[in-house]
Amino acid sequence: MTGQSRRQFLKRSGCAALWAGSLTGIAGQSAFAGGAEAGRARPNILWITSEDNSPYLGCYGDKLAYTPNLDRLAAEGVCYSNAFANAPVCSAARSTLITGMHACSLGIHNHRSKVLIPSSFKPYPVYMRQAGYYCTNNSKTDYNFLHSGAKEAVWDQCSAKAHYKNREAGQPFFAVFNITASHEGQLTEDIVNRRRKQGVLPPKPRVAPEDVRLPPYHPDTPVVRRDWSIYYDNVTLMDKEAGRLLDELEREGLADDTIVFYYSDHGGALPRGKRNIHDSGTRVPLIIRFPKKWSGLAPTKPGGWVDEPVSFVDFPATVFSVTGVAIPEHFEGRAFLGPQRAEPRDHVFLFRGRMDERYDAVRAVRDRRYRYIRNYSPHRPWGQHYSYPFNVMPSMRSWYEAYRKGQCNAVQSCYWRPKPSEELYDTKADPYEVKNLVGDTRYGARLAAMRKTLDDDILRMRDTGFIPEGMSRRLAGDGALYDYAQSKAYPVELILQTANLATSREATGLGKLIEACDDRHPVVRYWAATGCLILQDKAEGAKDKLKHLLEDEFPDIRVVAAEALGYLGETDLAIEKLESVIKGNEEYEILAALNALDFMHQAGHVSIDRIMALIEGIIFDATPNRIAEYFKSIRMTTHQTTSR
Repeated sequence: MTGQSRRQFLKRSGCAALWAGSLTGIAGQSAFAGGAEAGRARPNILWITSEDNSPYLGCYGDKLAYTPNLDRLAAEGVCYSNAFANAPVCSAARSTLITGMHACSLGIHNHRSKVLIPSSFKPYPVYMRQAGYYCTNNSKTDYNFLHSGAKEAVWDQCSAKAHYKNREAGQPFFAVFNITASHEGQLTEDIVNRRRKQGVLPPKPRVAPEDVRLPPYHPDTPVVRRDWSIYYDNVTLMDKEAGRLLDELEREGLADDTIVFYYSDHGGALPRGKRNIHDSGTRVPLIIRFPKKWSGLAPTKPGGWVDEPVSFVDFPATVFSVTGVAIPEHFEGRAFLGPQRAEPRDHVFLFRGRMDERYDAVRAVRDRRYRYIRNYSPHRPWGQHYSYPFNVMPSMRSWYEAYRKGQCNAVQSCYWRPKPSEELYDTKADPYEVKNLVGDTRYGARLAAMRKTLDDDILRMRDTGFIPEGMSRRLAGDGALYDYAQSKAYPVELILQTANLATSREATGLGKLIEACDDRHPVVRYWAATGCLILQDKAEGAKDKLKHLLEDEFPDIRVVAAEALGYLGETDLAIEKLESVIKGNEEYEILAALNALDFMHQAGHVSIDRIMALIEGIIFDATPNRIAEYFKSIRMTTHQTTSR
């Protein structure tokens, strides 16, 4: 039996102990440097994660960053130049990490949701524990799925006190420590002022606001510069905490037995970072340090760089590979290190769904140089009003105010306007991704190839993200949404075809959209109605069909049809149907209706006073309530302006 055949057999058999033993002698030699003794041992794994930071580190070439601890880790380890969070927000990214599957395969792609997943799909620490590892998480979870048992069913310890020190003598460990210092919430003025008084942050910013190099999409306002300046101090604070964890590993005498991973949970934290699928929201730093004993696992020498595209979905499989745990067959990730290393990827798959109270479906692929994006909500802007970042980030409010006053140039204004249907960027020539190449004929072949790559990925995983969130519960019934999407009941090819047509903005496709409004499958009808909404007044020929959809059994379809009719002079009828949805008891369907009302108000179809009268006295759950509070703030501002 060849080494490869033996690995495949052991993976299929699930024999973790045998698989660990097979790490010696693969292809006639030890899998690890250090000979037979090292082959029989297993490395510890320390994961250090930080929040909301792109590669704003000295070792990644940022001249304003002061990150001596992570720079030292990079000099001793390996840096990845093309590492990505599959989603640009914490819960969807972490859900991908913990399952080893793209969150949109499982239906857990919407931020802060709780979706049932197949009981046989265990979070990766379960497999690590079965293989003898002591697994701890300190301490953020933020997973979007339901699973049996408490946190203790997943981790040996999961709390602010969780630590590898609590393991049994000689037991290998897998330990996660999460650092929050660089989170967007740390930009709040009260927190910054308190930290300065406490001496946690320096009395004055280390990087003066006037020395900040702004990305071209940010307006040059004092507040934007202030947030960037504070953010660099927060990154330094994060680095200090990472250094403390590394020093602790040394003091415990474990550094020579431990592979260290450092990465951030997604990009950010400034506006157009977190929540956006561009590099500014998805590209992350990834540094891996291999002690001498395990140097045979390293892809290059210390201080070296790797440009192979990797993403979060690959991380669990990679850890399994280097620790001798068989990779479950259902994992979608590929190991990029160790004996189970797969063929290197030529691209990564990226996605986003609902984040906070706002819906925005986006899919993308990114290779070593180019990024292709398909916006499945091109009628919505990138910069929707999210309550949380508007509350905690002064720069978000400053940017919007500058736009509202006409003080932004074309690049800066794009963020607040409806998106293009497709985007293509050369990240080498255009690292800030502000020059969309879709209309450039020189890139026609690349556009076509990457468009097909994205479609192929969506079809391969049978992406559940095309199902409206409110509808998904009814379609899945008592089972997992994943199981439904993997069945013949989910016509993913037809759905993708309809969604692509709907978001193309091509009026010539209206006839096909009208025809699809009568399809037997509700998701097809939903995307047909969405296509009419995107066409706005160009969808006049679909008015009768949209009126018919106002009686559809699925509220998500009724909501889209109602908003579309607002552009066709049927506001009163649309409001009547939206009101009936809002008075229902399904949180996500109510949320969709409130979003529709917001954009109908922005389009001039309905006044804010009428919206407030519509929702008066209705008690909402937490997420819809954010939009209700937003409506109240608009009315207050409107009335104050009028009174003056």
